[in-house]
Amino acid sequence: MATERTDVQVRPGVEDDLKALTDLYNHYVRETPITFDTEPFTVEERRPWLLSHPEDGPYRLRVATDADSQEILGYATSSPYRAKPAYGTSVETTVYVAPGAGGRGVGTLLYTSLFEALAGEDLHRAYAGIAQPNEASARLHGRFGFRHVGTYREVGRKFGRYWDVAWYEKPL
Repeated sequence: MATERTDVQVRPGVEDDLKALTDLYNHYVRETPITFDTEPFTVEERRPWLLSHPEDGPYRLRVATDADSQEILGYATSSPYRAKPAYGTSVETTVYVAPGAGGRGVGTLLYTSLFEALAGEDLHRAYAGIAQPNEASARLHGRFGFRHVGTYREVGRKFGRYWDVAWYEKPL
């Protein structure tokens, strides 16, 4: 499978990616329970999110692109876990892969790049919330050393039903 991955490059996200990243995220907003946002975003509404992930520091944005077309295949972020200061050494991580880009190792490449970028930061734990069911995401997080620590039952309502979120943590 490694030969299939050579056509994917991972780099920091930049301002020029904003429209494509917004379109990708809006797919998940409209079509899936993976995010609990319920209304699509405009590019301008999404700009503060992009700007909150600089190229350095604990809150990063990594983007996977097709090496030939430069089409965005997915992205991964580390974001504040919670706003209170004592949570400062914890991050919440997430991965979104473009529809049709699954099975190319994009999620693995993104998380590899993200965790390498975070290695020098003053961080203690990473957390990930996975709306259930989502076996592919659970497998990806397991490969990166995340372990299941609990499930919030029926914590979000979307598409007329309630969804569970399984929480995972990883030491950094």
